[in-house]
Amino acid sequence: MRYTADTVVITAGTTGQVLLIQRDWPPYQGCWALPGGHQDPGETSLQAAIRELREETGVHLHTSALHEIGTWAAPGRDPRGPYSTTAYVATVPATTRIVAGTDARAVRWWPLHDLPDLAFDHADILAAAITLLPPA
Repeated sequence: MRYTADTVVITAGTTGQVLLIQRDWPPYQGCWALPGGHQDPGETSLQAAIRELREETGVHLHTSALHEIGTWAAPGRDPRGPYSTTAYVATVPATTRIVAGTDARAVRWWPLHDLPDLAFDHADILAAAITLLPPA
């Protein structure tokens, strides 16, 4: 089993946008996904989520800003083999600056009501995160 961490970053207030990256590597090269990636040895999933978010999008958050959503580990969720991801959610100001970094061809804010198809099981993770957010 390989371990990853993913982060759902949503703008605060009524703007209702989520931060997505366009993957620059297989699997799902060119597809949109939540920021995230492999957990390094000696790293917690929360530390991996913070690091991957910073590396892929340029967004720097403190660990206290992220709240765990849950773990996704269904067989077949990743075409590379058995993977388990722990997902987190954070809200940020709508003015938060983003820049594509490692493993990201592009990065952008997407309206929650007009999302592209998402890689892996990220649509399920996003749906779970939305249920945890306070009403706008």
